[in-house]
Amino acid sequence: MGLTGLEPLIAAFRDSLRQLGYVEGQNITVESRWTSEVDRLPELAAELVRLPVDILVAGGPSMARAAKKATSTIPIVMAVVPDLVGEGLVATLARPGGNVTGISFMAPDLSGKRLELLREAFPRISHVGVIWDSKTGGGPAELEATQRGARALGVELQVLEVQRAADVDKAFEMGRKHRAGALITLGSPLLFANRRHLVDLATASGLPVMFQHRAYVDAGGLMSYGPNFPEMFRRAAVYVDKILKGAKPADLPVEQPTKFELVINLKTAKALGLTIPPSLLARADEVIQ
Repeated sequence: MGLTGLEPLIAAFRDSLRQLGYVEGQNITVESRWTSEVDRLPELAAELVRLPVDILVAGGPSMARAAKKATSTIPIVMAVVPDLVGEGLVATLARPGGNVTGISFMAPDLSGKRLELLREAFPRISHVGVIWDSKTGGGPAELEATQRGARALGVELQVLEVQRAADVDKAFEMGRKHRAGALITLGSPLLFANRRHLVDLATASGLPVMFQHRAYVDAGGLMSYGPNFPEMFRRAAVYVDKILKGAKPADLPVEQPTKFELVINLKTAKALGLTIPPSLLARADEVIQ
């Protein structure tokens, strides 16, 4: 269940199931539901519950909330929810206590680091616009963490709020109007679904943009810092395996990724006329030439 653009992540999930011994059509059936409209997620979650399914697997926060609202009994495995505790989906990471478990990458903890890396790449930047999806994004905690990071670095932060696709263009326009030296995006299924347009706007504006994960950089974005999302979906398959073998979500601790990757698109940097410091390039996990 999720938004268009998650296909590579679902492919990683299916591959992990195969490695665990599951063969679709023989000993497991995977029902997928896709939509580019966030408002339809509750409808799709309810549809899957009615089938019925044995386990629901969901990606981001909006999908998580839809799944949780649809059922309090069917096990739910979350793949990339930023903060399961903050979203009220589990009691604690060690003891989830309900029908939800999975992987949480604690996005608020990463926001300050992204600002640090952005400032390291462009030391003269003093004004940064943050594109925040207030409707379906990671929540106020991620924004607040970004604001704390900005204060610690002495960076002026301008919140560019979006709630629908049309707002993305307005966010870039406002950023340019207020002379932002760079932009940073927070977690959002809306932004992810529109990532190619977002990258096009970044290129047209000439502004350096720090994204949340490498899918944006693969689409032509400048740089990203975050967990390996395909690997998180692979780990979600492991949870599915454990639950199918009798484990209860309430007793399966929530995992957090231990490795985070910095990806820099040097081709994009050159196209924008930007120079990335060699010291930062040396620290990058991948540099796209």
